[in-house]
Amino acid sequence: MATKSNNFALYVLMFNMFIAMSGIGLILPIMPAYLETFGVAGQALGTLIATFALAQFLFSPISGQLSDKYGRKNLIVFGLIVFGLSQLVFGVATDLWILYLARFFTGLGSAFLIPPMMAFVADITSYEERGRGMGLLGASMSLGFTIGPGVGGFLAGVSLQFPFYIAASVALIAAAISFFVLPNIVPSAPIDNEKRENLFRQMKRSTATPYFVMLLVMLIFSFGLANFQSTISLYVDHKYNYTPTDIAVLMTVGGFAGVIVQTFVIGKLFKRYGEMKIIQVNLIILSISMIAVLFVHTYWTILLVSSVFFTAAALLRPAINTLISKLAGNEQGFAAGMNNAYMSLGTMIGPTLAGILFDINISFPYIAGTVILLSCFFLATIWSLKKQHILELSRT
Repeated sequence: MATKSNNFALYVLMFNMFIAMSGIGLILPIMPAYLETFGVAGQALGTLIATFALAQFLFSPISGQLSDKYGRKNLIVFGLIVFGLSQLVFGVATDLWILYLARFFTGLGSAFLIPPMMAFVADITSYEERGRGMGLLGASMSLGFTIGPGVGGFLAGVSLQFPFYIAASVALIAAAISFFVLPNIVPSAPIDNEKRENLFRQMKRSTATPYFVMLLVMLIFSFGLANFQSTISLYVDHKYNYTPTDIAVLMTVGGFAGVIVQTFVIGKLFKRYGEMKIIQVNLIILSISMIAVLFVHTYWTILLVSSVFFTAAALLRPAINTLISKLAGNEQGFAAGMNNAYMSLGTMIGPTLAGILFDINISFPYIAGTVILLSCFFLATIWSLKKQHILELSRT
């Protein structure tokens, strides 16, 4: 049952998520210029993104299981400190290898931050309110990604390094707030120490969980989302010569639409239709909007299609998170860690493959993304038919 202290803890978690995602987003508009000071450009940006995602993939499962043993707050505070210090190191770097090292630790900090926060939400919300809690956490994530680039562009007016200093400072402040005000929730159910395997054994064990197909859905969805995000700016630049401002509006409007539905609508949708229906419907919407990019030509129709895409993505992520959490039982940390690991794997693969396909033909990433998302829809639908009894229990 929701209490004032649980609500306050949820607000702190939302603030932490907002700070972390803003810190990631605010450096995006300055990265090309910043990397030029090191004599590198696009290829380095792609590998820096991959380095961040690799660290998330490697450490998210560890983070999730450690939070089951030692408590959520300790991992969250550690993640914020590592995240903040890595942003500072990135801003003061003098050599390219330091950028890669700093970005790896930014991913590590994120890995020790996101799974424990997702598990924390599961701990402090009732079964019925789980969807609303995950939706609010997702809204803070989307809001951070949405306004972060704008804030970064504004702060870069001081200097190219200044946004990194601000990101580091705010993350360390969030760590201090979390340390003093968050309760350190440790699951009451004992955790089997024999299950503390290495990453690959954990990945293997995840295949035997009742939510494994949902982990695959998260991987494929993350692949499609990263595919779209990494190529849409290149696509409209090559085909229509859009300005950076035009591109920023495309990303921002869709982001704000996602925040609105996650904050005010998603809880009601979950209660009325269930998470599985939301997942299926939005996979179809994502597929349609992905391919529709190739058939619209005016700025306003492209803006509409991209907004529909990002809104569907904003509904899909918390639906997957909530369903996994409901099926995870006492292993909330492990489930959240594996969820973030599968998401990171999709985020690594998506931009890489999209970039290769884009160089062949600028339409290929959207065709491939559509096929993959439709395949994901059929996978989820077949699984839901086989597991109908489990899904019915998850709604009661």
